[in-house]
Amino acid sequence: MLKAVILIGGPQKGTRFRPLSLELPKPLFPVAGFPIIYHHIEACSKLPDIQDVLLIGTYQPSDSLNRFITSAQREFKFNIRYLQEYTALGTAGGLYHFRDQILSGQPKGFLVFNGDVCCKFPLAELWDFHEKVSQDDHYTMLSTEATRDQSLSYGCLVENENTHEVMHYVEKPQTFVSTVINCGLYVFPPEIFQHIGKAFQQNQDEVLNGDPLFPSKDTIRLEQDILAPLASTGKLFTFKTNNFWSQIKSAGSAIFANRLYLSLYHETHPDRLSDPKSETGPSIRGDVYIHPTATVDPTATLGPNVTIAANVTIGAGVRVRESIVLEGATLQDHCCILHSIIGWNSMVGAWSRVEGTPNDPNPNLDHAKMDSGTLFNGDGKLNPSITILGTNVSIPPEVMVLNAILLPDKQISSSFKNQILL
Repeated sequence: MLKAVILIGGPQKGTRFRPLSLELPKPLFPVAGFPIIYHHIEACSKLPDIQDVLLIGTYQPSDSLNRFITSAQREFKFNIRYLQEYTALGTAGGLYHFRDQILSGQPKGFLVFNGDVCCKFPLAELWDFHEKVSQDDHYTMLSTEATRDQSLSYGCLVENENTHEVMHYVEKPQTFVSTVINCGLYVFPPEIFQHIGKAFQQNQDEVLNGDPLFPSKDTIRLEQDILAPLASTGKLFTFKTNNFWSQIKSAGSAIFANRLYLSLYHETHPDRLSDPKSETGPSIRGDVYIHPTATVDPTATLGPNVTIAANVTIGAGVRVRESIVLEGATLQDHCCILHSIIGWNSMVGAWSRVEGTPNDPNPNLDHAKMDSGTLFNGDGKLNPSITILGTNVSIPPEVMVLNAILLPDKQISSSFKNQILL
């Protein structure tokens, strides 16, 4: 028996994802037609021994989360539960707090995912690698390659290339350590809780000793407090993947993840992609997902890398490229949507243009990752990025919105560029 744990964080995290996370918890934001963590759960369903998936975070239970769990359980035929932390406990603190639930049924091991990663999830290969390691009481992490400069923004590790043992691990180092980075996906046996328990006890001792710099007695960080000490002990190993991998930190990274998952559908779910040869539907270029309930005029042109959600209405002559159009939105005749996210129930008027600036990984650098930088540059100006329309935003006909972020319920009357409209 195997279990899976998905760490979904909470509302105090994911601030770079606003305003999209104002209406819906970030883990439920739809990418390629399905919530971000749906892709994690679907990958788990490919492992026959998975019987239980636990979501751990600090979000308050909500109708949207309950509906998602009910729907996913019905589809995948295994148990899915949400366990709410009483406060933010850190990436290892949540595991330790719910250790009894994780260990119930005596699983031989469990997978741990960060909820904001996007990748091909080579779970079968990762588990096979973990089981082939002869060392008892060992732990495995998925890793990949990054550029030298970008590696400083991730957890970096140094491995023995013969045994794949992790010899050194540093989370977001100040100086260069390695181009091999942590993917935020792990295989742990039950013995991991012995190490987390030691870290927890150390935290309690420091609090009792009155350390004024210690932030919280309950917070335990998986990367700094557990993985870093395990490196070079002969117990931590890494399985390296060359498949695509990205984090979903900002709205711009959601557009990039949308592209990656749509491309993966060719292999896993070709039925989800619109037929470019259809004589009755719109003109399709590249990978496009259209929800069955969406209404799309046959003269519209969609793609590449476009997701159209449920109950969207798209008028005549509309052009959409590299974008996500969320549920209930309306795109009136001949409007143009490029590198943008159109929010729930928003409306773009006829002949208007909504456009953002892509911030894709540098194609000239091997292993380049998605940059999730700050919204503002050193001069306090908005950095060019994709355009985001929050929920219930109204764009009038014949205007342009460029590199802008519009918060929910805005109704503009003229063109805007390089601004955040509060």
